[in-house]
Amino acid sequence: MAAQLNVLIVEDDAGIRQSLFETLTALGFMIGEASNGEHALLRLRMVDYDAVLLDINMPGMGGLETCRRICHSYPHIPIIILTVRDEEDDKVEALDAGADDYVTKPFQIRELTARLRSAIRRSKTSTVQPDSTVVIGALRLDPDRHRVEKMGQEIRLTPKEFTMLRYLMEHAGRPIPHNRLLISVWGSEYGNEREYLRVLINQLRKKIEDDPAHPSYILTESYIGYRFREA
Repeated sequence: MAAQLNVLIVEDDAGIRQSLFETLTALGFMIGEASNGEHALLRLRMVDYDAVLLDINMPGMGGLETCRRICHSYPHIPIIILTVRDEEDDKVEALDAGADDYVTKPFQIRELTARLRSAIRRSKTSTVQPDSTVVIGALRLDPDRHRVEKMGQEIRLTPKEFTMLRYLMEHAGRPIPHNRLLISVWGSEYGNEREYLRVLINQLRKKIEDDPAHPSYILTESYIGYRFREA
């Protein structure tokens, strides 16, 4: 029998929290609960969770700040943001804070669980691949240490930024179509969420390029996708 997946629900609305608890428990998940960001960080210190479902609108420490702190302290735990807001700027903020995915309320439980399982599967796969260090130009990416350096100086990346940069660098010189890059980073359930790519590519360019407006590493392939410069 497969091990149960352990998920932390961070939601200040007790009714929604209880509903998620009952539904996900019935589907075979082990569920922990937190009513705010501070409580969530405390729970994460005590229990090894496979993923976090995080409400973005909470009193006290907000969802975005909670997301940033979880990513900083537990970079391999995937985070799915739950929110009633569906504007592109909100998605940009959530992904920039380190979220792996973004689900808008009200949502279908089948969609939520599919994305949850996909995020956990990706995180477990990404932490067990013992690939070698990749060096291109002034950039050095070390998968084992989960570290990126430019000219010897560390560049701090969110988990999704690291995964995307790694994929691009390991396929340097080859144009990567939008849908293939989405699937490689987010999983087979994705392929059309190009705003995800636009957000992360822009953030990566800000962090690794000398001039983000005129990139020399991550190049745009018109009508196709992106290409990392030749090694």
